[in-house]
Amino acid sequence: MDGAKSLALPTKFGQDLTVNPIPEPQLVWGSFTHTGACWFEAVFELPKLRLIHCYFDTDREGNSEMIAETLLEILQEAKRMNPSFLETQQGFLVKTTLNFPRNWGLGSSSTLINSIASWAAVDAFQLLWNSFKGSGYDVACAQNNSPILYQIQDQKPVVIPVEFNPSFKDKLFFVYLNQKQDSKEGIATYKKTKVLGQTTEALTRISALSEAFLKADSLEALNAIIVEHEKIVGAMIQLKPVKEVLFPDYFGEIKSLGAWGGDFVLATGNEDTPSYFEKKGYATVLRYHQIIL
Repeated sequence: MDGAKSLALPTKFGQDLTVNPIPEPQLVWGSFTHTGACWFEAVFELPKLRLIHCYFDTDREGNSEMIAETLLEILQEAKRMNPSFLETQQGFLVKTTLNFPRNWGLGSSSTLINSIASWAAVDAFQLLWNSFKGSGYDVACAQNNSPILYQIQDQKPVVIPVEFNPSFKDKLFFVYLNQKQDSKEGIATYKKTKVLGQTTEALTRISALSEAFLKADSLEALNAIIVEHEKIVGAMIQLKPVKEVLFPDYFGEIKSLGAWGGDFVLATGNEDTPSYFEKKGYATVLRYHQIIL
């Protein structure tokens, strides 16, 4: 968010959005899980975009009105950016489908924004920043099928496709920490707790570490980069690295991903890695080839 260069790896998992016309002047929205269950639905009146009805299948992550309002804000912003969007006498049946468990936190909001931006013919990064905030790296991932270096320069996204195919990728694992991290909360926490005096120096070093990560020729070299990166970010946001908090006895290194404290971590290790985390109660351990595109 502050201009550091980052390495991002698009995943095999994503979200589809399909749009079909209907004669009624309504936008009928349905969101479906990877198992085909509808977890959210809403009906909006067109062309005013007024919420008529909404439904949410659980109260664990808020309520239907909150989710409907967030969706409405995104649609309204897309319409503001392109006034002809949804300016029609007919309606639409919209269906979004995740192909991964919803609690994994693999960018469901950003892929949704990217899909809506494509539908509305507006800039996806601007739509994100106008409605949801965030750095935009996950929008860039939604638009690319290869690893990328991502950086914000002069308030604009810079995306550079790169090669990342380490010989030791069979020793890289992605572990789900059994809790979905709220991206908005993570952004707010970062802005509130980062130590401003360290920012410029830290951003320069983090950018260098991203380049080094890309060029690491051994697992040992990668481990050293992970340790330094965790130390820098931890000092900036005043949080202990996840390895120190949850896995102090782990034999490899662990890198937080996205907003610290939830979703997935990257773990370096060996064939004993899955059993280590499973014994700790973390059953979702994905190998590199299972998750990275």
